[in-house]
Amino acid sequence: MKPTVLITGAAGLIGGYLVRTAARWAPQWEVRGVTRAEADLTDSAQVQELWRQCRPSLVIHCAALSRTGACEQDPAQARCINVEATERLAGLARDIPFIFLSTDQVFDGAKGWYVETDAVNPLNVYGQTKAEAEQMVLENPAHSVVRIALTAGTSPTRDRSFVEDMLRTAAKGAKLTLFTDEFRCPIPAGALARALWEFAAQPRAGLYHLGGSERLSRWEIGELLARRYPELRPWIQPGSVADYHGPPRPPDLSMRSDKMQALLSFRLPGFRHWLNGDFSVGDDPWDGSASGDR
Repeated sequence: MKPTVLITGAAGLIGGYLVRTAARWAPQWEVRGVTRAEADLTDSAQVQELWRQCRPSLVIHCAALSRTGACEQDPAQARCINVEATERLAGLARDIPFIFLSTDQVFDGAKGWYVETDAVNPLNVYGQTKAEAEQMVLENPAHSVVRIALTAGTSPTRDRSFVEDMLRTAAKGAKLTLFTDEFRCPIPAGALARALWEFAAQPRAGLYHLGGSERLSRWEIGELLARRYPELRPWIQPGSVADYHGPPRPPDLSMRSDKMQALLSFRLPGFRHWLNGDFSVGDDPWDGSASGDR
């Protein structure tokens, strides 16, 4: 029998991609993807029963309350999901590999091109809860934390990726102000999923960054997407993060992924090359087919 990998957050963007691409990139695993509807990870009894049923040999923990606005509105719920549920799962997985997905939002964005040894200084509740969970996970010297960058793709529910959010906003006829001075290293979910499966095949303990190879502003990302989705063009406009009124926004969350790159069999793509049709690491990331490298 194949060993079982438990993937939480299977209805989300990255968890969904991992489940759909397992047959292609990880045929050695029996995949058990779990959604919130199947098991509430904040409920200890439900988690214990899930563990009893699965008996996994590996956990990839993708589930999170990841929308920054929702975390700001309900910090207690954000901590319950992002920290306490993670602590519960990591405890059950104390004797097996455990891969926890964190975020570039643990940084304050003052520096850019962050490496794994840089100090964290989250500006928002989401980043704070993820930074706290990271410390707890890394208390086990056999466990791993992978900080992921802004990820593009199509989620099972069609409402989890920033691309889906932009298209939905434009469809309502609302303007999208995209900052020319806020930077990320966006990565297609297909490339991210393949990288995670390759990492899972040789899990290394410790902290890793996983993002695209290109640093782009939010405005540059929007312009690139508008070439693929012309319906976005009338609704996007440039702006500055200096004029933004709301929860703090880190201006530069670009990350270096050299440490992860050294473990992979393929080059992590730049977002521009991917959108221009370089699908060398998998299929078109916007294709919803089961065979795609999502």
